[in-house]
Amino acid sequence: MNEMTTITTTLKDWETDQEVRWCPGCGDYAILKAVQRTLPKLGADPKNTVFISGIGCSSRFPYYVESYGFHTIHGRAPAIATGVKLANPDLDVWIVTGDGDGMSIGGNHTMHILRRNLNCQILLFNNEIYGLTKGQASPTSRLGTRSPTTPAGSYDRPAKACAFAIGAGARFVARGFDVSKKLPEVLEAAYRHKGAAFVEIFQNCIVYNKDVFDGFAAPKGAEDHQLWLEDGQPMLFANGTKGITLDHETLQLAIVDVVDGDWKAAGVIVHNVKNRSIAHMLVEIPFPQFPKALGVLYDDPRPSFEGEVADEKARLSEGKEPNLAALLGKGQSWTVDEDEGHPA
Repeated sequence: MNEMTTITTTLKDWETDQEVRWCPGCGDYAILKAVQRTLPKLGADPKNTVFISGIGCSSRFPYYVESYGFHTIHGRAPAIATGVKLANPDLDVWIVTGDGDGMSIGGNHTMHILRRNLNCQILLFNNEIYGLTKGQASPTSRLGTRSPTTPAGSYDRPAKACAFAIGAGARFVARGFDVSKKLPEVLEAAYRHKGAAFVEIFQNCIVYNKDVFDGFAAPKGAEDHQLWLEDGQPMLFANGTKGITLDHETLQLAIVDVVDGDWKAAGVIVHNVKNRSIAHMLVEIPFPQFPKALGVLYDDPRPSFEGEVADEKARLSEGKEPNLAALLGKGQSWTVDEDEGHPA
């Protein structure tokens, strides 16, 4: 986020005149509406906002948000966003990518923007498949996924987007899913974070990977398999009847029953968004043996990349006068003698 004067807008102010073209029932529709509903709450200004995307179904996003936008090349949205932010640090930069765009061809760019901590929001739509190119297995596809490139089932171990982000040095890591009513809260938290905010959004691909997330994201009946995290609050799920504890012998997370609401007696741990170790454990716990950890997993700000670049520039230029001629003549130089035709 940026320090800016908030303005009043509505959802309509963030809608464009472009026809939204995703497959009927695609989870991207729900994510688009969640973003458009969230931006007015943030006091964001369309004239000061830019959405940057790579290639993929998710990357049509800039066409549908009434702001500045840049539909770039495959996997390179973070590089373009870095240039935009350095050129104009006052812009509010959002990056929209997918599990293929951001975790495969663009994996190195995703890593570097996270470790550098550019002040931006990164929304990674994870449908565990290549949707735009007709359903090939992606870096996040599960073992056994059948696709045109893995007809007998994928034997690649899937990448975990949030584990990747934490390992790359991200200072804000969160999760949500497309149709969740709590997704706007996650987006708002990402916006309030000063630095690179990474949000993985599980998104249903209605055509090539339908209902793969129903175990925790189905419209009805999946609530007991969701662990919504809140800073300073106990890690409870299943209507408070179960919780997450830390086994001090194995140093692993475990599930405990909570009797009569007494979570302290059950040993349920309290979520601390600054605890990087617990955040990594929450990412790694297997589903469905454990509930899916959702919400803000990790949030521990540090100085942003563009801020440090500006500070260095100010420090190096302090007390100096800009003089292009002196700069060009500095160091080793040559004088050409026109009569002799060779350097003097």
